[in-house]
Amino acid sequence: MARFDYQARDARGRKQRGRIEAESERHAAKVLREQGLLVMAMRERISLPLLSGGRRVAISGNALALVMRQLATMVAAGLPLAEVLHAVMQQSEDRRAVQVLQAVRLRVIEGYTLADALREHPRTFGTLYCAMVAAGEASGQLDEVLNRLADYAEQRQQMKSRLTQALVYPLLLTLVASGVVMTLLSAVVPKVIEQFIHMKQALPLSTRLLMAASDGVRQLGLWVLLLAICVGLSARWLLHRPAYRLAWHRHLLALPGIGRLIKEMNTARYARTLSILYHSGVPLLQAMQISALVLSNLQASQLLSAAGDRVREGGSLQQALEQTALFPPMMRHMIAAGERSGELGDMLLRAADNQDRQFTARITLFFSLFEPLLVVAMAAVVLFIVLAILQPILQLNNMMTL
Repeated sequence: MARFDYQARDARGRKQRGRIEAESERHAAKVLREQGLLVMAMRERISLPLLSGGRRVAISGNALALVMRQLATMVAAGLPLAEVLHAVMQQSEDRRAVQVLQAVRLRVIEGYTLADALREHPRTFGTLYCAMVAAGEASGQLDEVLNRLADYAEQRQQMKSRLTQALVYPLLLTLVASGVVMTLLSAVVPKVIEQFIHMKQALPLSTRLLMAASDGVRQLGLWVLLLAICVGLSARWLLHRPAYRLAWHRHLLALPGIGRLIKEMNTARYARTLSILYHSGVPLLQAMQISALVLSNLQASQLLSAAGDRVREGGSLQQALEQTALFPPMMRHMIAAGERSGELGDMLLRAADNQDRQFTARITLFFSLFEPLLVVAMAAVVLFIVLAILQPILQLNNMMTL
């Protein structure tokens, strides 16, 4: 049940103020009419305090995908938008989602369009969401647009989950293996090597190397860690500046291997976003500019924004995208076929699906090779440590038997 503050007039025309609990605003108005009151104004009472800086609140990826799917389903059922937002807000278990939906619903009740209400929360609803919702409201196809946005949010979350799952195990394996080696070098090896030093015997090369590594870790390890932290913080500060961020993103695209993966990820996102916008009735030029804004690589975003300018000047989409040197030949051919056949939206979606499959396959192959190589490398390091410790012991045993 929700609570509503209302202003009304009774049968004698006297003003009354009060509060009522009801399932919805329509239900509250009905109850008041049955009591002989004429409702002049009504507003839902906010039961949860909005966070300070409400426009900076962001909904997580999983919660956003669920919210979009629920909105799409209930709008398709023909319910009023304010009731839809209220129902989704009640079903949500995410506190931030509830807060954002409360603020959006209040704006809708005040007469704002849904797109305008969403624009007040740019961290959750970016340019893509607002443009598509505006197009859906203008064309009367809001339910279809919300369904496409729900598909888009779910697809992005699935891709993010796949990448996270692929990264977690190698990262944990690397941290554990590095921690074991550092512990051996800093705590275990010095105590063992100390016994050899007291015996004043000539040590083999492997043992001397191990001693040098152990001394380096004990004496310089903390300083190296502090230096790495300083470098990381400095890099983060520099990457917040557009000029340095653009230069770094340009460098990433030029790297062998990594650059190709970044291109595949960004071109797939661009094609999918452009397909959704095009299907939703957003003009192609506006759709191209919006699609360029959702990319993670700043250099790719600028190249594709320039492609939109070339299309505005009369060029074809396929030619404009070819000049960016970002898209592989297969994607360009599919886009050209879509332009010729009048099925550009469908071909963009197929191209994005194909590119996503290639990207996932490359990531999976990379980590499937990385994991055994890392195990072999760590085993080699541990084997070296063991041999470096055993060799002096074996030499001492030989001297004792002679």
